[in-house]
Amino acid sequence: MHIFACAPGSNYHQITSMRKLPHTHSCFVCGESNPLGLKLRFETDGTVVQTRFSPRPEHIGFKQTVHGGITATLLDEIMVWACAVQTRRFAYCAELNVRYKSPAKPGDELIATAELTSNRRNKIFEAKAELKTNSGELIATASGKYLPISGTDAAGMLDDFIGDASDLLK
Repeated sequence: MHIFACAPGSNYHQITSMRKLPHTHSCFVCGESNPLGLKLRFETDGTVVQTRFSPRPEHIGFKQTVHGGITATLLDEIMVWACAVQTRRFAYCAELNVRYKSPAKPGDELIATAELTSNRRNKIFEAKAELKTNSGELIATASGKYLPISGTDAAGMLDDFIGDASDLLK
């Protein structure tokens, strides 16, 4: 399978072997049992994490524009996954910076990508992300700092996963 993705800050490039990542029951972004959630699925080549998102009419904030909070939530979530893929640890957001470049509209086919940019001695992870339309128009960029979740707390999260997340958690 050949998938074309756009790593944050780069041109489209070919990623040939994407691996599906597990998801949860309850998460607002990826939870399959959350009736109000986005139900997104993430995949990775081992460095870049990506997902596709088509906003629905109930995601608007004003005048057929997707609410910025939905955009920020998606970018935060994909950066968490980028941290987990590279460090084998999930993390909580400590700082999130989003720059909105162009409004997204309901029905747009959006592609989010993220990658880890720094691991500061397993105490703080830094990541970056982009959200683009299927045609390549930049919707938003983000950067974030993440605090790793302790091993004990992370182990308790395994029950909520659908799919094997054990290789992502220490």
